[in-house]
Amino acid sequence: MNIYRFPTKDNWKDLVKRPVLEQKEISGLITEIFAEVEKNGDKALIEFNKKFDKADTQSISVSKEEIEDAQKQVKDELKQAIQQAKENISIFHASQKQEIQKIETTKGVVCWRENRAVERVGIYIPGGTAPLFSTVLMLAVPANLAGCKEIVLCTPPDKNGNVNPAILYAADLCGVSKIFKTGGAQAVAAMTLGTESIPQVNKIFGPGNQFVVAAKEYAQRFGIAIDMPAGPSEVLVIADEQAVPEFCAADLLSQAEHGSDSQVVFITTDVKVFNETISAVEQQIKELPRNEFAAQALENSSFILVNTLEEALEFSNLYAPEHLILAIADFEKYIPAIQNAGSVFLGNYSCESAGDYASGTNHTLPTNAYAKNYSGVSLDSFVKKITFQHLSKEGLRNLEKTIELMAEAEGLFAHKNAVSIRLK
Repeated sequence: MNIYRFPTKDNWKDLVKRPVLEQKEISGLITEIFAEVEKNGDKALIEFNKKFDKADTQSISVSKEEIEDAQKQVKDELKQAIQQAKENISIFHASQKQEIQKIETTKGVVCWRENRAVERVGIYIPGGTAPLFSTVLMLAVPANLAGCKEIVLCTPPDKNGNVNPAILYAADLCGVSKIFKTGGAQAVAAMTLGTESIPQVNKIFGPGNQFVVAAKEYAQRFGIAIDMPAGPSEVLVIADEQAVPEFCAADLLSQAEHGSDSQVVFITTDVKVFNETISAVEQQIKELPRNEFAAQALENSSFILVNTLEEALEFSNLYAPEHLILAIADFEKYIPAIQNAGSVFLGNYSCESAGDYASGTNHTLPTNAYAKNYSGVSLDSFVKKITFQHLSKEGLRNLEKTIELMAEAEGLFAHKNAVSIRLK
């Protein structure tokens, strides 16, 4: 871990950098994968399963029998937990539905906006070192609430060619239409281009490593939309003197254990909390089954001591974290100062894990400073908004001069004539 005591603002631009792979190396591989999937379809995906996941899959489609078997394998206690999380996520996302509002902008001119669901969506679920069945809930629940006609799910198989039972259970519970055994950039390529088994989708959702992120960005060249650039996980914790170091350490490690390319940042104004949190991290990491990943992530992570909370928040807005935790006493006071963050957790008991699983908010969030210009996934992510307008003859007459003058000034006389011809 990297320790900084009272760094100057000149150093901040280095401290907000994320660990990244060489982009040329990634881009070349993504292009090759897309070309191979376009050429050989399912066959290419089966070969990529062997190459990248050491998995022997005769078919990439998940059968009904496999889903039924998964139902038996998932323990009742976990099923109940998944169901409760689904209920909370449903409640929160259903609240985002909006009524149609018809607005008369000028007498006789009525405008409004209506939602239409994205018809076919693809969701990518990481399933390698951590099978993220919780992400199935985060994506399939709002997709269903929005009214998407088809939800296609891709996730990498294990070495035996199977999908984690909890992923299959959650997918079936949330109404996923089709499930396929393919992961990484090749899964994104398949949903982008379509294969014999996997249909081409309109929009791709879901987090992943840097290869998945690069593949999603590449998919846009083929006219496929994406949710956002959601890559390796990250958290920034701001703490004052009343923060509990053990809690802070646990939150930092909860993100660090995602993978070696994750990043965590800890900022505090209190020397005692600073030192005790570092000690707590060193102690707690020893007990983690995934401590190897966490340790690698900590090598690219920072522990920063600053003078004021205002300075800490200024740094946070520059960093634009995926997850921001305010382990401070008077957090309400500082909410207006937060400009850039994917999701914010307030107070000592708002652990980031709550948002990851069951509070109701979505955990698919912008990373790598994209919180400066992207929102996390919401119900709106699964819909298009279409505007409508109806003008009566009186309404058009009320706008006649305005439209004609503006069209003429732009030299667009056919636009002017479209009004004039109606009102002769």
